[in-house]
Amino acid sequence: MSSSSTTTKNTSTSQVVTSLVFNLCVFAAFFASFVLLRLKIKRIYQPKSSFDLISDEKRPEPLPSGIWQWILPLLKKSDNFIIQQAGLDGYFFIRYLFIISAYCGVSMLYMFPVLLTLNAVDGVSHKGFDMFAYSNVNSKGRYYGHVFCGWIFFWGFLFVIYRELTLYNSLRHNILASPRYAKKLSSRTVLFQSVPEQYLSVTEFSKLFEHTKNVWIARGAKELTKLVKERDALAYKLEAAETAYLKKAIKAIKKEKKKNGGATLGHISSDITAYVPDNKRPSHRLKPLVGKKVDTINYVKEKLPELNAKILELQNNHMDEKPLNSVFVEFHTQYDAQKAVQMVAHHSPLSLTPGYVGIAPEDVQWFNLRMFWLERLVRKFGSVSAIVALVILWTFPVAFVGMISNITYLTNELPWLNFIYKMPDVLLGILTSLAPTIALAVLMMLLPIFIRKLAVVGGAPSSQHVEYFTQQAYFAFQVIQVFLITTLASSATSTVTTIIEEPTSAMQLLAENLPKSSNFYMGYIILQGLSISSGALMQIVPLILFYVLGSLLDSTARKKFTRFTSLSSMSWGTVFPVYTNLAVITFSYAIISPLILLFATVGFFLLYVAYLYNLTYVFQESPDSRGIHYPRALFQTMVGLYLGQICLLGLFVVGKGWGPIVLQAICLGVTVFVHLNFNSAFDHLMTVEPVDTMKALDGKSNTPSYTRHSIEPEKEEVQELPAFQVRKYQPRSSAQFDQRTTSILSDNTYEIQTGVFDTDNENNITTIPLLADGDTTPIPAAPFWKRFLQPHIYYSYKAVKNKLPEIYNLPDPREMTDENQIKHAYDFPTVSAKCPYLWIPRDPYGFSTVQIAEFSGIVEFSDEGARFSEDASIIWETAPPSYNDSEMKPVSNPFNEEDEDELDLSN
Repeated sequence: MSSSSTTTKNTSTSQVVTSLVFNLCVFAAFFASFVLLRLKIKRIYQPKSSFDLISDEKRPEPLPSGIWQWILPLLKKSDNFIIQQAGLDGYFFIRYLFIISAYCGVSMLYMFPVLLTLNAVDGVSHKGFDMFAYSNVNSKGRYYGHVFCGWIFFWGFLFVIYRELTLYNSLRHNILASPRYAKKLSSRTVLFQSVPEQYLSVTEFSKLFEHTKNVWIARGAKELTKLVKERDALAYKLEAAETAYLKKAIKAIKKEKKKNGGATLGHISSDITAYVPDNKRPSHRLKPLVGKKVDTINYVKEKLPELNAKILELQNNHMDEKPLNSVFVEFHTQYDAQKAVQMVAHHSPLSLTPGYVGIAPEDVQWFNLRMFWLERLVRKFGSVSAIVALVILWTFPVAFVGMISNITYLTNELPWLNFIYKMPDVLLGILTSLAPTIALAVLMMLLPIFIRKLAVVGGAPSSQHVEYFTQQAYFAFQVIQVFLITTLASSATSTVTTIIEEPTSAMQLLAENLPKSSNFYMGYIILQGLSISSGALMQIVPLILFYVLGSLLDSTARKKFTRFTSLSSMSWGTVFPVYTNLAVITFSYAIISPLILLFATVGFFLLYVAYLYNLTYVFQESPDSRGIHYPRALFQTMVGLYLGQICLLGLFVVGKGWGPIVLQAICLGVTVFVHLNFNSAFDHLMTVEPVDTMKALDGKSNTPSYTRHSIEPEKEEVQELPAFQVRKYQPRSSAQFDQRTTSILSDNTYEIQTGVFDTDNENNITTIPLLADGDTTPIPAAPFWKRFLQPHIYYSYKAVKNKLPEIYNLPDPREMTDENQIKHAYDFPTVSAKCPYLWIPRDPYGFSTVQIAEFSGIVEFSDEGARFSEDASIIWETAPPSYNDSEMKPVSNPFNEEDEDELDLSN
């Protein structure tokens, strides 16, 4: 082989075709398995519609049971349905996948006829897919086609981002102002950090703000937390030991029956020791391997009272602990909370900041409540520095993966690699396309755990902020490692032999060969679109965890109940960046190698279908981030716009097309200008709730967000509403809303045209028109193109009201309402922790009753709601006992009586 240009084997077509064929086979196998198993294993594939695992208000109607009949009804699901099932975060994630797919599909309509023709006709004779790329262009005059297609493509997506930011802003404010959110404890509670010592008392802090209801001064509980963890571990060890003890007794009786030929035994003693000798009782070592071996039941019986006494003493004296410098404050209304978080509360720099509203008690990162402003800055800088260092170190293995994708171009300088040409085309395609994409996916799987740890170290106050930090950091990894480093390594590899021979040609050669890297990413998009989407539907890992590990590890009724009732959820910090980066790759190569749009259109659509199904029928709602990941993903997608334009500009410079250079520079300048204005317009709106969405339109009535107060801040004036007609809330269109809300009269007073406010009679929640609804101009019906071009009208606050499910006008059934619970809601969790309420199955011989009596006064025990069968299998029938419930709540029976093929999940 004397010249790379003539003798190096071009593998672009074999790479993509091999990846396509392999992933099509995987897709076919996974999808076929899914459509068949969906009808048989409903716990894995239809749990939300088949069992009582979520609240009744959110339980979806099942999809048609046919093999194919479910697809069209799924695709027709309304925004209301998706928001109700997937929450705001899930809705916007699904929307992101659809938007990218739709935009790429529409872009193909004008880019394929123009750019594929310009690239392929009378080019420099590249073969395979390379002939349709920019590198095949042989005339500077054709650059103008790329420029103007780029203008339409890049600026068009800027407008799409504007539309989506407008929609997000309107929908988020509608939802946060709804009764469901406005009445949440978290919506009325603000976390202040870096609180000066002067205000670390309830009395002094209450002087800062009006209308405070509860104040929680954060206090450490290190010793208490340690003891509570030890007690919980011991209690659950006792539960497992008692279950194993009872199982041994039942099996011993079964064995005796078998010896007697199945005949019924005489009187069976309730003394379990008659069937399980002392040397067979459950035992454990106090230290792994070398510790003293003790009888588990007796040891826990002796140890638990000691721990309970110590824990109770520490809990009673918790207020003596030194306060941390963070304070939670519950206000009477959401309006008061928003005022507090948006105002400047202290004269000293960085005091009483940052402030956060909307953090639920279960989402607090207690580790980060003790930080002074200097420590916060140091830890944040340290976390970011660690991320940067990790990006640099991760470059080397990722670059190696990129080199493998174009290994055939190295054979001129490394003759010992020539053996690869003896491989069959299929194996060569696997080596250069499939293997690198899989290796890259594995490399990126190792990072999220470490990034989340750095998020906590950096000071994230809640699990949602941890995910938000992870989204930003993981996206940086995705773009730099999965895209840029791999692209540069792949491009450099394809030209290395020529660069060695003629170093001055490096820039031009890289520019010519950069489009060839798109072949690798076509394979990567194919992998995500076909294998990952079908794998998401197939859910191999949950299937294994549920049926294989569940049967091996779930030895108690509690573990079986938890396994059955716990649904999967999404981790937005790592899910969003993967697909945002995929969009960045697509947009970066859209003009240089337009064929990538075809693979992106199909790939993102298949991902959309997969996640639409999973988020509405399989996954439970993730911890509520109120949709904040979506605008971040949109802004991150703009990285693809910048990279695509800068890359195109560089190619024009190398090709010395001066006219296209100027036009492309204008395109880049407009993008920067629009981006900056997006930031100034939306950044603040996406973090607060505006006043006009919280106050009533008539200026007098109360809303769920706003309650009018008298002059005395300790007392509330409850505005008496007129005798409005009461009726059940029904979802309504914007036009209907306009016809029956308010009109502004000449004397600037408000008249309620129908004489009513909508009220939910059962829950006594009044849905009063707000100031934001004051514009009574009807929203006219319009064709799609007009609605698309006028998002300020058709995605306005008023227009998107009908996207809200009815449940947003009802209180959240999971919301904390008991005053005793609220009293400790934002205390350190172990301050009010109780010893676990233990649960063992009831046996037919009364052994469980005797065992429970032995622990009377030591720990709460129950054998209600679970039982042993005669062969010692555990069957649960209700939820575990709880201190908060007077009776155990029934859960849908795991046996589906209507479907005899449903797998037996009880054993």
